[in-house]
Amino acid sequence: MNINTDPYGLRVGVPSVDTFRHLRTAAGMSDRPAGAVAAGLPHTWHGVTAHLGQQTVGMGRIVGDGGAVFQIVDVCVLPAHQGRGLGRRIMAHLTAELEHRAPAGAYVSLIADGDAHRLYAHYGFTRTAPHSVGMHRLV
Repeated sequence: MNINTDPYGLRVGVPSVDTFRHLRTAAGMSDRPAGAVAAGLPHTWHGVTAHLGQQTVGMGRIVGDGGAVFQIVDVCVLPAHQGRGLGRRIMAHLTAELEHRAPAGAYVSLIADGDAHRLYAHYGFTRTAPHSVGMHRLV
């Protein structure tokens, strides 16, 4: 007898360009130009989306060279659906995929916004400072 009452599901893949942009901005992350998103999404090494029925309510992706270096990016959940464990489920899925397919010794990084470092710590991520410091540049 199946007594799973969780209405949310995960699907392997990436969202549409419009859904990607909506998820990011609604979750308080910066927008990305539609053309850049359209060019980038197909190069996702692995992605997952969270759904409530037909509505996409969260996502996360892994990008990288497929061998030595990976980065977890775009992990977000719509505010109305936060606090229900979806971020943990997305991260559990992404890290399991890395453990299954990435070569031993691969370097996996991410940028933790705000208090997200608490979530990522559950999956073995540690702060790099003071030995190294995350940096960025916008073009």
